[in-house]
Amino acid sequence: MNISRITTITVLVSDQDRARSFYVDDLGFEVRADVRMEQNRWLEVAPAGAQTSMVLHKPFPGMAAGSSRGVILESADLDADVAALRAAGVSVEGPRELPWGRQATFADPDGNGFVLAAASRD
Repeated sequence: MNISRITTITVLVSDQDRARSFYVDDLGFEVRADVRMEQNRWLEVAPAGAQTSMVLHKPFPGMAAGSSRGVILESADLDADVAALRAAGVSVEGPRELPWGRQATFADPDGNGFVLAAASRD
């Protein structure tokens, strides 16, 4: 196999404008692409400087918005990011100390679940 990295993760959302606002305004991501193609829209966001991005896409047939779980976002200052999310009205659980490190969890407006993990101090 010659697969070398993950470039894009698709997150299914019911309202792309609302999702754009959450990911850009609340999480501080940048918009990498926002292209409309007939009935479809390619809305791609990512943290500044990140290689992997997220496409915020309407559900495909047979799929539901809010079904993503377990995407891990790394934070250089977990406590500050948790405080900022809460100040923006986002419900956050944690942070918690776990055997593998500190982390908190939250969901986007559709219920897609994310883990916010403290950057390792290697």
